[in-house]
This record gives sequence, C-alpha cells and structure tokens, in this order.
Amino acid sequence: METGAQDGIVVAPSPPGDGRLADNIVLFGRALRKAGLKIGPGAIADAIEAVEAIGIGSREEFHAALCSAFVKRHEDLAVFDEAFRLFWRSRDLVAKMIAMMSPVAPDHREKEKPKPGESRASDALLNDRGDRRPPRETPDIEIDARFTSSGSELLRHLDFAQMSAAEIAYARKELEKLQLPLDRVRTRRFTPSLMPAKVDPRATMRSALRTGGALILPRFRRPKEIQPPLVVLADISGSMSQYTRIFLHFLHVLTERRRRVHTFLFGTRLTNVTRAMRHKDPDQALDECAAAVRDWSGGTRIGETLKEFNLIWARRVLGQGAIVLLITDGLEREGVELLAQEMDRLHRSCRRLIWLNPLLRFDGFEARARGVKAMLPHVDEFRPVHNLLSLADLVSALTAGRADAYDPRRFLGKK
Repeated sequence: METGAQDGIVVAPSPPGDGRLADNIVLFGRALRKAGLKIGPGAIADAIEAVEAIGIGSREEFHAALCSAFVKRHEDLAVFDEAFRLFWRSRDLVAKMIAMMSPVAPDHREKEKPKPGESRASDALLNDRGDRRPPRETPDIEIDARFTSSGSELLRHLDFAQMSAAEIAYARKELEKLQLPLDRVRTRRFTPSLMPAKVDPRATMRSALRTGGALILPRFRRPKEIQPPLVVLADISGSMSQYTRIFLHFLHVLTERRRRVHTFLFGTRLTNVTRAMRHKDPDQALDECAAAVRDWSGGTRIGETLKEFNLIWARRVLGQGAIVLLITDGLEREGVELLAQEMDRLHRSCRRLIWLNPLLRFDGFEARARGVKAMLPHVDEFRPVHNLLSLADLVSALTAGRADAYDPRRFLGKK
C-alpha cells in the first residue's frame, strides 16, 4: 500500500509494514475521542482495515473510509469534517515557501463564520499536540490558601454579563454537571403494579382466560406518574443579549437529558427552536437556532408574542401539568393591557409559571416598570437568573416545588 502524500493527504514515506499511516490513524482517532466522538479501539482497527482495503486513491475516498468507521451519529459529522481538515491537511513546505514569497493582495472580504464543531476539533488537536511536548521545569511555588476562596465557588456567584470568554467556557462545562430535576405528576392513566394497591379487573380477566378460568389471580394497577412537559419562553432582545448565549447552553442541557422540553425564542416575533435544540452537538444546535431566528438582539414585543403562543402553541405543548419558564426582563413599553391579558391566559393554561429575570441580581430591585407590574400578578415564582448558582437553585426548585422566598407578591406590596 502506498503511504506517500496524495491529494493533500500527508503520510511520511515508509517501507511496507512500517505502520506510519496506521499510527497517524490512531492519533486521529484519539483526537476525535477528545473532541467528543464515541470511538473505541474497535473503530480504530476498522478504520485501518478500511484504508488498507481501498488504498489511498484520493482525498475523498480516504475521507469516506475514515468517516464510515468513526462517525456513528449524524451529529458527529460536523466535528469529524473539521477534525479531518485540520489533521490531514497538506504540509508541502515548497508550496508554503512559494506562497510566502509571492505578493498577495489584501483580502477585504468578510471573514467566514466559524463552522459548528470547529472549536472542539481544533482544541482536541492542539491539546493532543501539546501533550507530547517535553515538560518544562518550573519552580515550585507554595501558596497559603487557607484564607482564600475557591475559584469555582467565585465563578458560581459571578454574573454572566461580567464573565470573560474562558469563564463562560468553564460555566458551560459546569452546566453539563447539573443534576436535573426528578419532578413527576400523577396522571389519569394506570400502569401495572406488583403492590396490592388497586385491583385491575381487565388485566385479571385477561390472565384468567389463559388458564380457561381454572386459576384466577388478581392483577393490580396504580396511577401512572410522568415528568411534566417543560416549556421555555426565552427573550433574545437586545437588553438580554449578554445572557442569551449561556441560557441557550442551559436549555440544550435540559433538552438533551429530559423528555418533552419545548423551547421558544422571542423578540419581536415568536420562533419555535425545539427541533434545533434537540441536536446532540451543542455548537450545531446553537448555530441552527441562530439561523432560524430573524430578530436576534432586536426589540421586544412580549404581549404580541405571548398572544401568538397562546393562540397557536398552548394547546399543543401545555398539557399534563406543564411547567413554563419565562426568561425575560419584562421591559415592555407598549401594549401593557394586552400583556396582562395574555399573561393571565398563560398562567391559567399551565400548572406552574416561573418568571426568570436577570434584573433581580440588583439588591434594590423594585417593580416600577409598567411591563413588570402587569406580569407579576400572573406568575407563581419570580426568580433571578444571572449566574450558575441561580440556575442550580432553579433546577432544585423544579423538584422541590414552590418556594415562598420567591413569591412575586412581595414586590407588589401584598402578603
């Protein structure tokens, strides 16, 4: 089998049986595993056998052979393509030197938007390359940390709007570690039970028919419990732009680990992004959400969007004790009467309505805005949502039930 560079595939020339190409495929498989793909030793062995079977004819054939062995899920294809482009790129030094010495006109074209999975693939390859560097001797520095706070604890209280890029990346990893709620509601349907709770006549007679009525053993049933649907209405207007990205990561974690999560984004119009959020890869999911929404970081029309939701989507998603999470700052200037009317209708249609407002991060917050005054009487809980700690409290509250500390009546002067 030829192991030279063909059509941009770089493999150092070596005699047959040297295994240089196989080593490169092994390294490529490790990089894909670091990027999030589920790859084991068997997949790497299959990839080597596939390349040996078809030979290296072209870059497209080589890509197809590795893709058939490594990609098991559709959502991993974007990460694989980007990792393949970075790992198997051409290293022709002569061509690079000619390109460097040749005059190049300045490029005034708009920079291409990063592809989904590009950051994960590049980080995996760079980290894998950095692991093979020789360790650098550094002096040992002893720090007395007895009177200092943990860095992770400080980040849990840090506002999302004040986080740097590295801190936001850390916050995304922490969101994936959240323990999702185990809240369940009792339905009208029944399920078989081994405990003698309530006799199931139909199941009992069906069991007796199998023996011709010679043996009648009672069968039991109990009320069926399910997780209620979770409906999220998230504001993506300009005033919420500092929190939108991290909120979408939180919603992606909920959608991935919990069934029947419906996500709607609104600014001046309502957009259903439930299908986009079900994508396994978070970068691809957020990229599809951005492509579906046309009014990103624009104005706000809360009353009109809630009216559209109540008219078109309420009967479809608000059933079986649904919980609604409304994420907005409530800064509505027009149509306050319509806003109050639609909020009341939404409140009556769901089992529990929780309003998440990042403005509650201020200690001196008061319900002075007209939109806030119109919305508060129609919510069950009024919670802050500006850091990791508030999101963790929200997840716990979905299981624990209503908390008096977040009663909205305390902002309306009622007890």
